[in-house]
Amino acid sequence: MDMGTPPSAGPPKPQVKALQCPKCGAAIVMRSFGQAVSVVCSGCHSILDAKDPNLQILQEFQRITGGIAPRIPLGTRGKMRGTDYEVIGFQERSTSSEGIAYSWSEYVLFNPYKGFRYLTEYNGHWNDVTVCKEVPVLDPRLESMPFAVVNYLDEHYKHFQTCEAQTTFVLGEFPWQVSVGENSTVTDFIHPPRVLSREKTSGEVTWSLGEYMYGHDIWKAFNLPGDPPPATGIFENQPSPTSPSVKQTWLAFVGFALFLLLLMAAFDVASQRTQVLNRSEEHTSELQSLRHL
Repeated sequence: MDMGTPPSAGPPKPQVKALQCPKCGAAIVMRSFGQAVSVVCSGCHSILDAKDPNLQILQEFQRITGGIAPRIPLGTRGKMRGTDYEVIGFQERSTSSEGIAYSWSEYVLFNPYKGFRYLTEYNGHWNDVTVCKEVPVLDPRLESMPFAVVNYLDEHYKHFQTCEAQTTFVLGEFPWQVSVGENSTVTDFIHPPRVLSREKTSGEVTWSLGEYMYGHDIWKAFNLPGDPPPATGIFENQPSPTSPSVKQTWLAFVGFALFLLLLMAAFDVASQRTQVLNRSEEHTSELQSLRHL
């Protein structure tokens, strides 16, 4: 045994690196250095190449932010599925239908050993999102109906909607080449409380799996002050609050069966009493007739 070789201390701890924006000189903190592909300056909102040591400018932000700010500030740490994550990126996206614009938010979470996961929020409805490990497939029984139903990990997801989404605001770090104005086609398939999303851009197709979460659970996970924004309306993969569990269903069935048995027994007893009373009345009537004779 080589006593001169120190024992392994496990994977090295990630190092946070501070840089400067080449455009405005603002400090940029890289929380996922080595894994982020692009980073957005918090000062001038220029999008920079995180793989370039000199942080080459990829895109300059042209419009006023309009007061856009993430509900979960960048740098906030929380625990998701038993793992610590830090919020390192934020983007706003939008789509339009019949002339009405709809916007939602997406957060990039990072753990140096687990990698990336995401949170999405629309009108107080949240989803915990991860990239699919396998490519979902179309149900072979429905090949004549493209994108009607897809199968993922032995679960069937029904088509809910397809829309054109545009990135309108970005901040922080991203594991892909993010850009303001980028368009993509998003198709959602639902199996509440999960949603399977297919996102197609000019360069690639990405599948992701989301699971519905309530705002108070997000606030608890990240120890956020105050209360989460109230959920408005019903979201596409929101579980029904009135759907009974299997246990509740069986308890209701057993209770109803016992009620029926008791009801049948009561009718049976009532029927027997009626027959006894009828026979007693007949016997009394016969005795009265004999006395009159």
